[in-house]
Amino acid sequence: MEVAVLGATGMVGQRFIERLVNHPFFELSDLAASSRSAGKKYGEAARWVLDSAMPKEVKNMSVREVDPKKINAEIVFSALPSEIAREVEPKFAEEGFIVASNASAYRMEKDVPVLIPEVNPEHLDLLEVQKENRGWDGCIFTDPNCSIAAAVVSLKPIYDKFGIKSVFITTMQAVSGAGYAGVPSMAITDNVIPFIKNEEKKVETEGLKILGRFDGKKIIPANFRVSASCNRVPVLDGHTESIFVETRKKGSIEEVKKVMKNFRSLPQKLKLPTAPENPIIVREEEDRPQPRLDRYAGKGMAVTVGRIREDSILDFKYTVLGHNTIRGAAGNSVLGAELLVKTKKI
Repeated sequence: MEVAVLGATGMVGQRFIERLVNHPFFELSDLAASSRSAGKKYGEAARWVLDSAMPKEVKNMSVREVDPKKINAEIVFSALPSEIAREVEPKFAEEGFIVASNASAYRMEKDVPVLIPEVNPEHLDLLEVQKENRGWDGCIFTDPNCSIAAAVVSLKPIYDKFGIKSVFITTMQAVSGAGYAGVPSMAITDNVIPFIKNEEKKVETEGLKILGRFDGKKIIPANFRVSASCNRVPVLDGHTESIFVETRKKGSIEEVKKVMKNFRSLPQKLKLPTAPENPIIVREEEDRPQPRLDRYAGKGMAVTVGRIREDSILDFKYTVLGHNTIRGAAGNSVLGAELLVKTKKI
């Protein structure tokens, strides 16, 4: 199946390319970017910033304009900025493309699923509602915010087993979440910035939609409270989060660990190519997880949980780490597209 990347020269676009070259389901047919890059060879247009080398397969590919009339693919993976995505992505959907979007532009639209394949695969059925509502031949599904991705994966088995009344989340977010040029080095070096624009609202709302119930026509959000405080820290990749949970049904710390360790979902049952064998890795060391040591667990697709312990005010608390541009962005989109293909929903 031919696929394309929109916004291919940026950091998340590069993560898409990294994961799509030599993919068993997909052939990377087109790369698209802004008018500054269109018409150039990708190797000339892109400044490669990942720790892997630029794949030789893409160096001589011509960069195309972000225009559905000029893209030859069935699925487009969008790493476009949200303000551009809001205008451009519907044009691709109207033309029959499946749009796997990393942008926030359409996440909270009632007929657009925010997909984490292990958590809410049934939400893909909302795509048929979306097509009917909008008269599109194609569709849009989105990634969650990069910080809520790891949190919700870790909360899913807890929610299913014990129910949740309230969650408090404090994030320590890597600089790559803001893009290569997003945070000035003089601002973040030797510093913590206790504000990320619009981030706390996303964390407090998106997870409820992801964990919500699809009733055949719409998603009914999960019924619990979330409070978030988001911080930018001088780490390159990997969002670390402290999570405090109040459950509806009490469980011991050992029971909480067990449901996390045993968590598997549809991507694991289907043996999808990029699905991690263990979506949640539970560490017993008192000082784990750590970004440098754990961000590439499961090739960046697993989340790592540690320090699961009782809380003196709520029920328990723990630390979770996820790779923000893989599990929280490009990798999650690719896994979602694999799920669509394997379940024959496209």
